[in-house]
Amino acid sequence: MRVIALLILVIPGIIATYGIKLMRDSIFGEFHSIFLHISIQFGVGLILFLAGLSFIAGFILHRDRKRNLTKGRFIKKKN
Repeated sequence: MRVIALLILVIPGIIATYGIKLMRDSIFGEFHSIFLHISIQFGVGLILFLAGLSFIAGFILHRDRKRNLTKGRFIKKKN
């Protein structure tokens, strides 16, 4: 079970790392030919980074809620 959880976290980590690489390359002027403009490359990198980071953060928050480690800060309110 832990191996599956590790794999679930590694894939978004790789996506976020690639997003950081794209942003760094666009800042230093290294253009990849699949993008039309260097600002598009930076935007795609930012989206990839934020998507990977938010998935990892959501996974950790879900795990902490399940184990009651949030101390009441992130309790889902019932309607």
